[in-house]
Amino acid sequence: MRNRLSYIKQLKNTRGKRYYKPLNYPDIPLSTKDIYVLTTIGDRLDSLADQFYNDVRLWWVIASANPKVIRRDSYALKPNLEIRIPSNISNIIQKFERLNK
Repeated sequence: MRNRLSYIKQLKNTRGKRYYKPLNYPDIPLSTKDIYVLTTIGDRLDSLADQFYNDVRLWWVIASANPKVIRRDSYALKPNLEIRIPSNISNIIQKFERLNK
């Protein structure tokens, strides 16, 4: 996957002022193959993405899959949170790319 920020598009409004179109993130359905982990001190979204997906840039997948548990604007995680790690990462990335073409 390309860097997700490369999907950000710069647009112009009717007055010619530039703005950035926000990225769209796919819904991530539950799967019986998902992994559930209990966070510990020092866990971060990027380090979990690296551990499970071998790509620190996919931290947003874990954040999107746990909207009621994780704040999207925070890398650091509190200890003892049960979070879901989605297993079908290739489908999630394909959905993201389709939403942001």
